[in-house]
Amino acid sequence: MADKKIELTKRGKESLESELRNLIDVVRPEVIEEIKAARAQGDLSENADYDAAKDRQAKVEHRIKEIEEILANAIVIDDKPVNTEVVALGTKVTFRDLSDGTKKTVTIVGSVEANPLIDNISNECPLGVAMIGKHIGEKTLVNSQVPYEVEILNIALVR
Repeated sequence: MADKKIELTKRGKESLESELRNLIDVVRPEVIEEIKAARAQGDLSENADYDAAKDRQAKVEHRIKEIEEILANAIVIDDKPVNTEVVALGTKVTFRDLSDGTKKTVTIVGSVEANPLIDNISNECPLGVAMIGKHIGEKTLVNSQVPYEVEILNIALVR
């Protein structure tokens, strides 16, 4: 990840910065206290509380390092009103899956911000790649394991 530039929306960058501050200012001190409390219990060789605290510490430190690397390599993409005529990072897209006729709305975000559970899809996933640069009414092939075609129905700006 060191040399690869990572596209983020302004909101995505702010979210990562907030998470980083919380990890450094709140979670890290909590974990340090948990380790101190576990050490105070005596023998560390069979101390489950100590092992759990050290494991949590490793996870927190890993996430801090991960976020710092992402932010160091981030390119903030302007996701404010630009153009609702073309699918781009930061747009909300309604499309029809032509294989089954279903309609769906997704928001195109950078890969770090992607969360399919809340319909935020990456600009690097097959669907995102297929839709970027397309216009309303345009059909495009999604090159996934089982390719399918979609039609762009609406493009909106994310507020």
